[in-house]
Amino acid sequence: MQFDVIWQNLPLYAGGLLTTAKLLSASLLIGLTLSLPLAIMRVTSKLGGPVVWLYTYILRGTPMLVQLYLIYYGLAQFEAVRQSWAWDYLSSATFCACLAFALNTSAYTTEILVGAIKATNHGEIEAAKSVGMSRVTMFRRILLPSALRRSLPAYSNEVIMMLHGTSLASIVTLIDITGAARKVYAQYYLPFEAFIAAGAIYLTLTFVVVKLFKKAEGRWLAHLQPRKA
Repeated sequence: MQFDVIWQNLPLYAGGLLTTAKLLSASLLIGLTLSLPLAIMRVTSKLGGPVVWLYTYILRGTPMLVQLYLIYYGLAQFEAVRQSWAWDYLSSATFCACLAFALNTSAYTTEILVGAIKATNHGEIEAAKSVGMSRVTMFRRILLPSALRRSLPAYSNEVIMMLHGTSLASIVTLIDITGAARKVYAQYYLPFEAFIAAGAIYLTLTFVVVKLFKKAEGRWLAHLQPRKA
């Protein structure tokens, strides 16, 4: 075992960690922003609901790797795309990776929110109607805050899955954590040490994410916990 090689390449892994953090943060932020209106449309619109369902079905039913390939490699084959203003962005591996990850997580997050909205206690809705709240106000002050709080446990799993999913970024030339491990392996022919180090970093990040969500759940879901006798 030659773990001294890992110590020598810690700056490379640190750079990969930063790339992973940026990809994860950007994709989650964009995905959550997209999922809120999509979830509302899914439960309120008779015309938009089926469209949103189809969108989430396609993105959840196909591998994220295929989606990344289609965006990064597939769109480049069209002359119209290469000649358009969008090519400045679609020619960037970072942009394509963020776009693929954001679209994928938006589909899963939309379904999580839809389930949480539909599971809202009917009494909360009736109470909002009884004080004369409009539909928009009811969503803004009652349904969405309640759904977001109850979605935390399921959403924490989605965040962890997206963290692991960012490892696909190395396939489109980005040096994330996995990309750093592949580079060390290619240079030193030490696959065990290289990928054990990457696995340890992902495990640590997962631990941090779980702890943060546990604290969030303890704060915002305390009212759902059974009372101590």
